[in-house]
Amino acid sequence: MLLADDQALIRSGVRALLQAEDDIEVVGEVADGAAAVAATNAVRPDIVLMDVQMPGTDGIEATRQIVGNPHLPGVHVVMLTSYGLDEHVFAALRAGASGFIVKDTEPADLVQALRVTMRGDALLSPAVTRRLIAEFVARPPELRSGASLAQLTNREREVVAMVALGLSNDEIAQRMVLSTATVKTHVGRAMTKLQARDRAQLVVIAYQSGLVAGGR
Repeated sequence: MLLADDQALIRSGVRALLQAEDDIEVVGEVADGAAAVAATNAVRPDIVLMDVQMPGTDGIEATRQIVGNPHLPGVHVVMLTSYGLDEHVFAALRAGASGFIVKDTEPADLVQALRVTMRGDALLSPAVTRRLIAEFVARPPELRSGASLAQLTNREREVVAMVALGLSNDEIAQRMVLSTATVKTHVGRAMTKLQARDRAQLVVIAYQSGLVAGGR
């Protein structure tokens, strides 16, 4: 885990929280986006917890550079923001962020959200509700061509649509009367075919291609 925030107090508080967890290791902390990009290239953490607004290179641009780097396929960026719904968050989602956590999130929820991101099983932390998805998909910047969805099987399209509605693998399995392992396989194949790094990008593709309508 790499921490990127221009406020030393925030960094020290989050570090202290995470260091108490046996399964989470903080490998570094930086104070701006440019340093976050450099540190990510150097230590290749599983997750970068990235503040949105920082001096110089902000968190959105840093996220874009990290996600766009083909040498960092296993790195996921989780945005840390003071506001649950603002244009910075929408821009970060389009830049490739894997999730969002607001700074007033309860400590236990923060830890759980990071674990969920590691599993790739959900898009947002409990503190950022599905309203964020609704706000985002109601005003996408442009529609992607639906042609890329043609390579999906009918079952894969159905699974992707449910992912876009915010359902977990277990919830999808219950609805489709499948095993969770089978659902995970369908999700993985869809991500590979659509070249999506994670479920967050899968959601964006689903809405911007028209597979799922913003009002659903």
